[in-house]
Amino acid sequence: MRCPFCKEDRDRVVDSRSSDAGRIIRRRRQCLVCKKRFTTYEKIGESFKLYVVKKENSRVPYDREKIIAGLQKACYKRPVSAEQIQQIAEKVEESIFQNFDKEVSSAFIGESVMKHLRAVDKVAYIRFASVYRDFSDAGELIEEVSHVIAEAEPIEQPTLFNYKK
Repeated sequence: MRCPFCKEDRDRVVDSRSSDAGRIIRRRRQCLVCKKRFTTYEKIGESFKLYVVKKENSRVPYDREKIIAGLQKACYKRPVSAEQIQQIAEKVEESIFQNFDKEVSSAFIGESVMKHLRAVDKVAYIRFASVYRDFSDAGELIEEVSHVIAEAEPIEQPTLFNYKK
């Protein structure tokens, strides 16, 4: 690999990590001549297109950033870190690439996002579900919230017998 600083062709790999769900190898290198460090990325040369089949049967190229953008909107002002959002996106992407070669339905993506988001933050899950499922009225939203509440661990309510002074 040619050093971007001194253009010499002698370097050593200092660190290697996989990224983007294992499809890219990130290598941190150090030039043996000028001693500067730089990063390279390796990925499979042949590229393939994965398309998302929308509800109305249109097809659009798969874009991971759309998943992240939806998660960021749902998690706005919630105690969900950027790292957790990236982890959810990676899990969703892994399941997509394990199960589909050329086309994946938007329904599969949405349900997968909701499954992982529900385990991280219930409020963010409700936000995402309300947009994704396009509830037609407040009753549908209330029904979904009641399912989430029913699954939650019961909170001990103070009564006359367990109230502490």
